[in-house]
Amino acid sequence: QVQVVESGGGLVEPGGSLRLSCAASGTIFSIENMGWYRQTPGKARELVAVFRSGGRTSYADFVKGRFTISGDSAKNTVYLQMNSLKPEDMAVYYCNADVKPTMASPVFRYWGQGTQVTVSS
Repeated sequence: QVQVVESGGGLVEPGGSLRLSCAASGTIFSIENMGWYRQTPGKARELVAVFRSGGRTSYADFVKGRFTISGDSAKNTVYLQMNSLKPEDMAVYYCNADVKPTMASPVFRYWGQGTQVTVSS
């Protein structure tokens, strides 16, 4: 079994910063990717950023230049540094991990429970 746990959400004023953390634990042979998504009520979950094995990253256009994803492979952890936050960034942020539990297994995607980010003055 694999657990994915996010932390770091909260209330911030427009223009402020937050740093989200996401840690995967449990039966893990390797992790292909870890990513951040976000969702607001009535809308589909959307990709924010991905940290891929080997350190490659990708971002949604609406966060480029403001958000930075980084990872610590030894800790199976990724971080999302969010700067210059806007009211439209307010959402529940979810982390996922694409995990091979064993060497012989396929890759499974596991999701965390989400962490609320509120951007308001």
